[in-house]
Amino acid sequence: MTSFSMFRKFMFATGIENSIPVINNGRKRIDEMEKCKHYEYWQKDFDLVKEMGIDFLRYGPPIHKSFIAPAKYDWSFADTTLPYLRKQKILPIIDLCHFGVPDWIGDFQNPDFAELFAQYAGAFAKRYSWIQLYTPVNEMYICALFSAYYGWWNEQLTTDRSFVTALKNIVKANIMAMKAILDVRPDAIFIQSESSEYFHAENPKSIKPAELMNARRFLSLDLNYGKRIESDMYEYLMDNGMTRDEYHFFLSNHLKRSCIMGNDYYVTNEHRVTAEGKTCASGEIFGYHVITSQYYDRYKLPVMHTETNISQGPKGDEAVNWLWKEWANVVRVKNDGIPIVGFTWYSLTDQVDWDTALREDNNNVNPLGLYDLNRTIRPVGQAYKQLIKDWREVLPTESVCLNVPIVIPDDFEEDKEANKADEESKKNNTDTATLLNAEKK
Repeated sequence: MTSFSMFRKFMFATGIENSIPVINNGRKRIDEMEKCKHYEYWQKDFDLVKEMGIDFLRYGPPIHKSFIAPAKYDWSFADTTLPYLRKQKILPIIDLCHFGVPDWIGDFQNPDFAELFAQYAGAFAKRYSWIQLYTPVNEMYICALFSAYYGWWNEQLTTDRSFVTALKNIVKANIMAMKAILDVRPDAIFIQSESSEYFHAENPKSIKPAELMNARRFLSLDLNYGKRIESDMYEYLMDNGMTRDEYHFFLSNHLKRSCIMGNDYYVTNEHRVTAEGKTCASGEIFGYHVITSQYYDRYKLPVMHTETNISQGPKGDEAVNWLWKEWANVVRVKNDGIPIVGFTWYSLTDQVDWDTALREDNNNVNPLGLYDLNRTIRPVGQAYKQLIKDWREVLPTESVCLNVPIVIPDDFEEDKEANKADEESKKNNTDTATLLNAEKK
């Protein structure tokens, strides 16, 4: 097989916010690409990514516009934008489903969602075979929680049964999409962007509910990676509608070898729990380093910090200080010997209405981006640009050397025909951890 050139540097990334939940009992869709004017300024946005010195972009076509009916797709926007992204030599991490589905699918209670989504993922992978990196479903746990337990988005349900239904459908969709993509790109890499959470007991009576919540936070990744569920959560799943056959579906799929575990962390990711099981924000107590270490100890997968941000604030330096705090946590994770491969400030531009978690359509601009919505760089953008410049060449020679097996798209296209027969016969049976070649200096 022809030898491809590989990208062998730390993965500095940002993203284009593309959430699309529906609210108000389905009457209103919140389209963040529209609110943040990406449909209008997509070319400028890609140019800004390039100017930042960023090589990776979390990005995806709006599924509600591109998946128009079973086996029917409108690729017009992707056909326009993705070639320019490739021309700029920016490697996309394709985000296929970000908190919403097309109207004709309904919501995450639909048992047909998984199969339909897998068809969509496979069709995308065939059309854009030069793309290797994917996040099929973004933040599976949060998507199920906000849609089917808190009642904020999409189906707007509030029971344990509706949560379990959404969760099993979402994770099954993610797994089936990974398999469909691997049929096209056997060397595809999946960066599972998932919220890293922790629940703190407020008093002795709240220890048990906090323990249950700390077990529940792992459910999406446990199912996704085929990990056997511990007794309390197994009973929880069975009591709320998961069947034995459904559970064994998750156990029988072994795709960890193609995965990097993406951990998202915000100041809102830690919670205080009362004796009655109610929660409120606790602010940062453990931080990214401690919580990511918990997730790594559970799954033993390479890690990427896939989302963080904070508002610029009244002093103007709050976001810059948060960037450096998160980066210090990344360095500490690396120094502890955990194979961490990348970092993401999310997103490129400011976002809209995330101060209400997209529950309200207020058009309130949240100053969270590297750039504002006029595409003027913010202080955190300047700081991130400098951070990338300072650390880009240093990290590969530090104590833990990480080589992610990412094929440069142009090299893939040049050699695709020559390698076609070999690619069809060869399956990617090598563990991602092995491919990373982590070694202590």
